Amino acid sequence: MTVRVLRPATLAEALARLAESRCTVLAGGTDLLVRHRTAAGALPDLSGDVLLVGRLDALRGIARDGGALRVGAAATFAELLESPLVPDLWKEPFASVGSPAVRNVGTIGGNAANASPAGDSLPLLAALDGVLLLQSARGERMVPFRDFHLGPGRTALAPDELLVALRLPLLPHDRGVWWKVGPRRANAVSKLSFLGLAAVEDGIVRDARMALGAVAPTVVRVPQAETLLAGLRAVDVPAAADRVLALLSEAIRPIDDVRSTRAYRREVSLRLARRFLEEVLPR
Repeated sequence: MTVRVLRPATLAEALARLAESRCTVLAGGTDLLVRHRTAAGALPDLSGDVLLVGRLDALRGIARDGGALRVGAAATFAELLESPLVPDLWKEPFASVGSPAVRNVGTIGGNAANASPAGDSLPLLAALDGVLLLQSARGERMVPFRDFHLGPGRTALAPDELLVALRLPLLPHDRGVWWKVGPRRANAVSKLSFLGLAAVEDGIVRDARMALGAVAPTVVRVPQAETLLAGLRAVDVPAAADRVLALLSEAIRPIDDVRSTRAYRREVSLRLARRFLEEVLPR
């Protein structure tokens, strides 16, 4: 089959193309081309037309939108790291994506649409209660990130829809951690990951968020565990750790694969959560 490369000049043209026929949407390509890789030296095996959207103005840019950031789906991780609008607590997950070369072209929308449980930006999107703008020639809809992933490699995107932007609430978190466990420090896929964010005011936990990656088919976040922490004195959080960890343990469903084992993922993810609760939050 002959593969045509389509370069729409506008978002409307891109959506019209998607309405006409099924296309492979490509922004940075750092996930997509790996997924469709073939033998060394051969071109990726992409069936059908390829729709290049990475340079569309409607999918670019980072801007304040009331109490949130509107991030274009084609914003690269390098752009997110360089932007003064992006809170520092958000930048560690972005900095852990691949290598500098990958961050220069890899996009946050591509990371979300790829729907890998090990995607580095996904625990942050889950913890922030991010909302995704999906658009087609039929119209647009807003989908909470928690409803976007249906399983590994599966999303709520219809065949004629494009992920255009993400709305990420600017929450008053003043402490947080991002821990990625992999075989090396850079350019590695996560064995598992943990993100914790908290807002502490006058010694009281006003808000706490925890999200775990690569320990279930989709990112794990347990609102009941977070509710246990809200209102506690920060110094009393360690005493609640066992109850919180019991809830997290029930929610995670790790697997054995080429990168790690089920037992390792469960043990280490819960240890990282405990470290957040007993060392980071009380400080």
